[in-house]
Amino acid sequence: MSQERMTERRYFVDLGLLTLEVHFESEERMTFTVVAGGGMVPDGHVETVAITAAEIRPDVFLTSWKEESGATITHLEDFERGVVHSRITLPDGTPLALTGTIKPLD
Repeated sequence: MSQERMTERRYFVDLGLLTLEVHFESEERMTFTVVAGGGMVPDGHVETVAITAAEIRPDVFLTSWKEESGATITHLEDFERGVVHSRITLPDGTPLALTGTIKPLD
C-alpha cells in the first residue's frame, strides 16, 4: 500500500478503552470520529486534523498529528498485520501507550 493508496480510505481503530473511525482524506488530512472515548474524549467527537505520514515499509506507516485539545498522537499503523501502536501525550502532559487493531471499513 503506497501512501497514495492510503488516502480516501476509512478504518476502524480499536485501542481497547478508545475506539475510533478514521478517514484518511489525503496525505496531509484525516478526520476521526470517536466511537468510545474511554473517558479521554467524549463519545461521538469528530475532528479533522493535519497529519504527517511516512511509509516505513510497504503497508506500514508512521502517522502523527496534534488535536484541538492540545493532545499529540503518533501511530505506527501496520495495515498488513492489522495492528496499530498508539503513543498519546494528553494536554496535561500525561503519556499513554496503547496497542490495538486497525481494520478497513471500505
